[in-house]
Amino acid sequence: MPDTVPVTIEVEPGAAAALGDPRTRAAMGRLVSRVLNPRPDPSELAQAITAAKAEGRAAGLTDTDIDAELAAYNAERRDSPSA
Repeated sequence: MPDTVPVTIEVEPGAAAALGDPRTRAAMGRLVSRVLNPRPDPSELAQAITAAKAEGRAAGLTDTDIDAELAAYNAERRDSPSA
């Protein structure tokens, strides 16, 4: 992450162990930065969801259809042993 500054915070031992992984530490740094300095525009995830819904509507799907498909997908993932 460009323009970052190291900081020290107190966390529980388990969290400290997880932060030993550089990828986890970098992800947590991004998360903390986003929480403390939210951007005024929608997140990339929100933009992707909006685009996907627009594509579905253009194909003739209603919000109810889209929500039902998402619910079915989420139910399948919960029931899957690899989820």
